[in-house]
Amino acid sequence: MTSATGLLNRAALLLASLALGSCSDLAPERALAPETTPAAIRGSDDGDATLQRYLAANRFTGRVAGTLEGRLGRHVDRQLADIGRMLWFDRIQGVNNDNTCAGCHSPTNGLGDAQPIAIGIDNNGVVGPGRSGPRNQRRSPMVANTAFYPTLMWNSRFHSLSRDPFDNSRGFAFPDPEGMTLSYLPHLLAAQAFIPPTERVEAAGFHFPGGNDDLRGEVLRRLNANRNYRRLFAHAFPHVEAGAPIIFDDVGRAIAEFEFTQIYANAPIDRYARGERNAMTASQKRGAALFFGRAGCVTCHAVSGTSNEMFSDFRQHVAGVPQIAPSFSNMVFDGPGANEDFGLEQVTGNPADRYAFRTSPLRNVALQPAFMHNGAFVWLEDAIRYHLDATRGAGSFSTARLPADLRGPTGPLQPVLARLDPLLRQPVTLTDVEFEALVAFVRDGLLDPDARPQRLRRLIPEKLPSGLPNMIFESPRGAH
Repeated sequence: MTSATGLLNRAALLLASLALGSCSDLAPERALAPETTPAAIRGSDDGDATLQRYLAANRFTGRVAGTLEGRLGRHVDRQLADIGRMLWFDRIQGVNNDNTCAGCHSPTNGLGDAQPIAIGIDNNGVVGPGRSGPRNQRRSPMVANTAFYPTLMWNSRFHSLSRDPFDNSRGFAFPDPEGMTLSYLPHLLAAQAFIPPTERVEAAGFHFPGGNDDLRGEVLRRLNANRNYRRLFAHAFPHVEAGAPIIFDDVGRAIAEFEFTQIYANAPIDRYARGERNAMTASQKRGAALFFGRAGCVTCHAVSGTSNEMFSDFRQHVAGVPQIAPSFSNMVFDGPGANEDFGLEQVTGNPADRYAFRTSPLRNVALQPAFMHNGAFVWLEDAIRYHLDATRGAGSFSTARLPADLRGPTGPLQPVLARLDPLLRQPVTLTDVEFEALVAFVRDGLLDPDARPQRLRRLIPEKLPSGLPNMIFESPRGAH
């Protein structure tokens, strides 16, 4: 690395730290919090008028899905997206020869993880409840709708400095060795696609020598040696048709294009906001009024401005989640007992950022098998209840519902609670009826039916261009 590149990458990390902020940093354009909401909105009426006022106050339109091509400045290229779909499922991208994007972002779980904590390399070839192998450190988040995310990953280590994934004018910040070098790419997802093949615990394994460029070079060698992929890329890129090799820019753009086709933001709340007043049940409407109002959920699970109606402020907060350390893992965890996850601190190097994680976007959350960054809860009701009173929930937390290899002693909790975000320190009291309504809204009111496994399973190719066998995709066990 030249000294100029080193300075550029160190500058990128400094900018990343400033852009990410600490766990107590709030987006300047955050949604209205309950204490600042106009009195007219805080009334006791749970009907349409109240909810409509909340949606207007938070500038929620229910139309974000329709803005994609306008923000791209072009139509989505379906042919290129289909190449990305093949790559998504094909082990040719994994230098360890046993994992794919779909192994951790499965069509059976809304393009999210099938496990509470991800299982990457050295897996058994199964995607679903029966997947086994050494675990990573966190649950793999959903990638549906990520076209609208200004930050990616639980510790936001990939993000757009403009807070707009469609805008590379200020650059895309990545940890070293990439730093700011991927900022020439047109969208944050095209840049992020450079990273998974280089992740040792996800796809690359520990045996292939070299750094990130060497790993990407091996993937390109495989693709260029494959007649089927040469033909597919030649249809999409003139330079490949003319005989030039496939380059990783081509791979990144193809995978990003596939992700552009995976927009599932037509939930009952969206249809309701567009004027379809019967799109939501009475219970979902009451739950939505609580979400946007007295329960205060929208303060972090925001919809306004750069949140792009994704139900996340895309900032980092310490939510007080109990720390889970698998008994069988290919990761070295943080802390003296090697049973902690320092979260944002891993990116910024700032101890003040310890235990902070990006607010999870909530669209289609009902399709997840587990919740929080480490899958600590496998029932949505438990995750919501914990948010309402994190300190009390910490005292009664149990790993009994988790898979056997995640039921061991939890990591230290008091250091986490000592940094608990002020937004979560004051308990929210709900009646049983109110709690059930809040769950109904988050579970059903935010679910786009097109994201269900019955539809997304159609994405799985019958045959892969590489000739390698596909993974086995199991059905999820129930819906929580």
